[in-house]
Amino acid sequence: MRLVLTTDTHVPKRARDLPAPLWSAIDVADVVIHAGDWVDVPMLDALEARSRRLIACYGNNDGAALRARLPEIARVTLGGLRLAVIHETGDAKGRERRCDEAFPDTDVLVFGHSHIPWDTTTPRGLRLLNPGSPTDRRRQPYGTYMTAEIESGKLTAATLHNLPART
Repeated sequence: MRLVLTTDTHVPKRARDLPAPLWSAIDVADVVIHAGDWVDVPMLDALEARSRRLIACYGNNDGAALRARLPEIARVTLGGLRLAVIHETGDAKGRERRCDEAFPDTDVLVFGHSHIPWDTTTPRGLRLLNPGSPTDRRRQPYGTYMTAEIESGKLTAATLHNLPART
């Protein structure tokens, strides 16, 4: 099962649209995961239309219309893998401990908010993934997103993709 992970798209405030390489990845993915900060409903509509399956939550920059359609935390089991999606996990310091406590029945937690890519495994074995932002790189050298695969109940081939600079 092929996954695309993205978050903090902030369309149309930070960009007019998603970068073409991300759309290409979305078009071939089995599941698209978005960890919030859409900013506007048309981006949700576009991702729903182009994704085979979308799993998503709202973020702190998402208003009432998005919150009416999306949960604060999305939870799903994909190919035997227990996955949760949330926008914020708090400060980087202590993140692993907090997430272990807050998500005891989860194998992979996808989150956003910082715009900073993150890939760690907690002492309990919870995989924490933040794909960064494809449109607002902040202090990062590139805009980013992630791809991954699920095989036999395990997350495999998790890859961070750097996007070309916008012109």
